[in-house]
Amino acid sequence: MEINEYLDVFIEESKEHIQALNDHVLELEKDPENIELVNEIFRSAHTLKGMSATMGYQDLADLTHNMENVLDAVRNHQLKINTDIIDIIFNAVDALEAMVQDISAGGEGKKDVTSLVKKLDLIQNGELISDEILSQDKLIDNNMVDIQNQLDQFEVTVLQESKEKGFENYQVTVELLEDCLLKAARVYMVFEIFEQIGEVIKSIPTVTELEEENFDNEFTVLIVTKDSADSIEQKIMKVSEIKSVQVKVFELSKGIEQEEPEVDESIDKKASTKQEDTKVKKHSTSKTIRVNIDRLDILMNLFEELVTNRGRLEQIADTLRHKDLQETVEQMGRISGDLQNIILNMRMVPVEQVFNRFPRMVRQLSRDLNKEVELKIIGAETELDRTVIDEIGDPLVHLIRNGLDHGIETPEIRQANGKSRQGTLTLHAYPSGNHVFIEISDDGAGIKRETIINKAIANELITHEQANSLTDQQAYQLIMESGFSTADQISDISGRGVGLDVVKNTIESLGGSISIDSSLNKGSTFSIKLPLTMSIMSVLLTEVQAETYAIPLSSIIETAIVHKDDIMSAHNKEVIDFRGKVVPLVSLKNVFDIPGDERDQDYQSVVIVRQGKKMTGLIVDSFIGQQEVVLKSLGNYLKDIFAISGATILGDGQVALIVDTNALIK
Repeated sequence: MEINEYLDVFIEESKEHIQALNDHVLELEKDPENIELVNEIFRSAHTLKGMSATMGYQDLADLTHNMENVLDAVRNHQLKINTDIIDIIFNAVDALEAMVQDISAGGEGKKDVTSLVKKLDLIQNGELISDEILSQDKLIDNNMVDIQNQLDQFEVTVLQESKEKGFENYQVTVELLEDCLLKAARVYMVFEIFEQIGEVIKSIPTVTELEEENFDNEFTVLIVTKDSADSIEQKIMKVSEIKSVQVKVFELSKGIEQEEPEVDESIDKKASTKQEDTKVKKHSTSKTIRVNIDRLDILMNLFEELVTNRGRLEQIADTLRHKDLQETVEQMGRISGDLQNIILNMRMVPVEQVFNRFPRMVRQLSRDLNKEVELKIIGAETELDRTVIDEIGDPLVHLIRNGLDHGIETPEIRQANGKSRQGTLTLHAYPSGNHVFIEISDDGAGIKRETIINKAIANELITHEQANSLTDQQAYQLIMESGFSTADQISDISGRGVGLDVVKNTIESLGGSISIDSSLNKGSTFSIKLPLTMSIMSVLLTEVQAETYAIPLSSIIETAIVHKDDIMSAHNKEVIDFRGKVVPLVSLKNVFDIPGDERDQDYQSVVIVRQGKKMTGLIVDSFIGQQEVVLKSLGNYLKDIFAISGATILGDGQVALIVDTNALIK
């Protein structure tokens, strides 16, 4: 077997299991008595252990094995979950994640986890939390509880009836020698004896795992027989390379014997709902396949070429005015439009992929800052293009860290201000038209306008006169200027004087925008507006001299024809009165230094664009029309061209530059 063939699948599935571990351990901390959660965590750890062992990553397998032991003790009611245990489990999950990342980067997944393994062993033995171990009279043999927890109703019925018919139920634990070479062969010989003397009801590990030698040196079997315990032990010990055999009478506990145990109805409903959800998930999973993202990128590139040629065909059809050709082109346009939606949807992924890392981060930062914070996530199912998802993670991390450090107060201060000791941080994602909005809001202290204004004046970002004319929102935007910070001291969380300007630049590079709203002592909201996709966009094609420029429709408010007498001058700049607001004008000919004679026209074609609450009028020579185009990068050599975000190839083969309106509004 070529291990490399399965490496990508192993890495992806390992990441999914690690994320599941993070999510479920967080839930377990809030509901430590929920054994179903413990079982979910145990299953994820067990699957990860088996995968790692199969792929030959022994450090991963060993660490998950130690985690299993602790979880096993918890679900068998030998340990009670507390914060210390949760912390160590999280540390183990972090180590697992680091090893998987190392494997993903081409490493061998090695990591020194000696101290972590020792802590897990101490927890399992009760040495770290002796006060949390239940009294000895409540302890039950590990293997016995393991089997009882895994018996289904049919197996329980068989065991009950065998007792009534004079058979005995035995639990047999067989340990092989440590240097046993052919473990599967020894297991086969032992099972041959079991089949001769009775019937095997349950095996731990399963028979399949035993045949594949996916166990250490010990296995346990539940058997129904008329033989005595001594007879069973003697027969098995005759098999070579057997170290020991323990035979115990197996007694069903009262909880298992009861056909209809009395349980809380709400718990029963949750369990049934959980089972229904699981069935739905299994059904839906069977209809999905994993596709390498590179293949989707290739598919997208091919479709982009199709869009370009579709535009060319539309131009030819309009020129020739051939009826059959026009009808065919129109039909092809509809079909390619449907195909475009399907391909774009294939590239869409839920923002949950980004959001799911934040609960763990908020938990840790809250503890570091000695704050009590509840994280609420709304709309995690909202979808974005993969290219946007890949870039938005770091800006969100910084905004969350900023909200925890500067926004939400300590419990004492909140209590003194009449608030609850626990603060709330909310992540809210929702679609709106061709955009997705992500809001990060907190119920903290809010932003002090005076502090920002004073800092901005001290940094010479604005003057006293300008400060007096700023609205609150315009003042809040100042915190996103380069090097701006209101922190009294630098911390590991935030307040380094960098970050929010990088957040703003990253979001704008994605074709989005960010706005801030705040209310003193009530909290702040950072609202991010992002395009659904960056690959194909609707634009308005305009002409300036002999050049064609594309302006994204998402930025355009309106187009207008303005008489030259309506153009005024303010602060040595041309402006117009647009619906009662003064809007500055920018000539694309001057911005891009396009050669050609100035045209003395009585009327000017103007495109009104907006970013947040700021507006600008872009002067062009004429409007060509609306069109869907494919966004192409200009490459590394031309990546810093002012006010140009990319280019596109039109139907006639001409290259049109796409205008970055955000740069011009600045």
